[in-house]
Amino acid sequence: MMMRRAALVFTLSTAALAAALGETAIFHSDPAAAKTPGASAAAATSQTFPDSAGQSTTISTTGAVAVTHPFFANLGKNGRACVTCHQPQSGWSITPQDVRARFKSTNGLDPIFRTVDGSNSPNAPVTTPAQRMTAYSMLLNHGVIRIGLPVPAGAEFTLTAVDDPYHFASATQLSLFRRPLPATNLKFASTIMWDGRQTGNGVSVNVDLHNQAVDAVIQHEQGAAPNSTAVNQIVAFESGLYSAQSGDNIAGLLDSTGGAGGGPLLLSQQAFFPGINDPQGGNPPGSTFNPRVFTLYGQWAAPVPPPPGGPRPAPPTAATLQRQSIARGEALFNSRPLTIANVPGFNDVVRRPIVNGTCSSCHSAPNAGSRSLPVFMDLGLTNPPRRTPDLPLYTFKNRTTGEVRQTTDPGRALITGKWSDMARFKVPTLRDLPARAPYFHNGSAASTADVINFYNTRFRMNLTPQERADLKSFLDSI
Repeated sequence: MMMRRAALVFTLSTAALAAALGETAIFHSDPAAAKTPGASAAAATSQTFPDSAGQSTTISTTGAVAVTHPFFANLGKNGRACVTCHQPQSGWSITPQDVRARFKSTNGLDPIFRTVDGSNSPNAPVTTPAQRMTAYSMLLNHGVIRIGLPVPAGAEFTLTAVDDPYHFASATQLSLFRRPLPATNLKFASTIMWDGRQTGNGVSVNVDLHNQAVDAVIQHEQGAAPNSTAVNQIVAFESGLYSAQSGDNIAGLLDSTGGAGGGPLLLSQQAFFPGINDPQGGNPPGSTFNPRVFTLYGQWAAPVPPPPGGPRPAPPTAATLQRQSIARGEALFNSRPLTIANVPGFNDVVRRPIVNGTCSSCHSAPNAGSRSLPVFMDLGLTNPPRRTPDLPLYTFKNRTTGEVRQTTDPGRALITGKWSDMARFKVPTLRDLPARAPYFHNGSAASTADVINFYNTRFRMNLTPQERADLKSFLDSI
């Protein structure tokens, strides 16, 4: 099925974007969307981009902005802008494919290639293209940025050994390789950054986003703290972005035009507040957790077969079969039993060593799949058996008990200094997945199929090949 493509394609760098477009606005007027029954003004300021599963669309509730907007402007000293690591066509994150294209077109000189955090080590030589190819291999292969954090003073643990293939990391600055989180769908975020280091106790996410914007300019763009006007504009722009899959290569349109509930417009109208549908007791008084988190595609479920002897229905089309697969995948996400065990941040919180749950037991915010309260969990993604040779491995020792733990990333523990927070990370929002592969904090899952395989094994889901295919169809449609 042919689907409408974007009229404007974002170029790879802010400088190239400005040179190509001058003062042209980001997001364009979409008359067709504006005439859609029930459409809001946001639908008239949108951008659509092709991806592996079909197409992704972002709408902006703040309207069009010029390329001189602070989000797209160089506010620091190294040529970067927010858009450098939050590319619209990559789900407002980055992908290895996008990064490699930038390397090829600039010989590794695009602003994303800076040793402050883009290289495997800040000491890596980057004089020649070959050196740059080696220095930025983690960014090129996994789409990860190196975050340098120290062991905090007064931590309940010490760093006793470092195995860093890049010969840099120490207790003064550990090298942590993490995916840039999407700068969209922030309405559904309760935690800013994978380790929550920008999440303040008792303050709104809006305040956290202001702090994050300031720190990004100082640390990633190597500039001075931006003025409050620029920060307010950045936060307002980010907070008004909603992104979701709007078309499937086989099923066709995924929004109300296609008879379903996908797409960014309905997402922007989705209710959300701290504690909504929290499975661990954080709901407002009088409300209970509902595991039926996603309700986008139930209307695409296969019809009940006619009774014997009745008229034979016409054979379903490929589009109909794909829509039915998406609907089955949504039902599996909401209801397929899985065994949640040995997950710090979950089992210890509910005080049950084994919980019979579903995917929605963690990804619980309605039709968003995020978590409505700050929660950090350890799925075992950083354990030594899952380490690849290009990741550092750290050995920590508990000061009180003498317990030893090895991990490729201590996660939340480097923020709180607590042993119990070792290797814990936030629960991310699930919308617009195909545009921004790979997945997990370290990019270790190259595709949604890899994500499903991980959970199928980790939580003993015993999925059949058809069930795995249906879950993939669903995850690729949200």
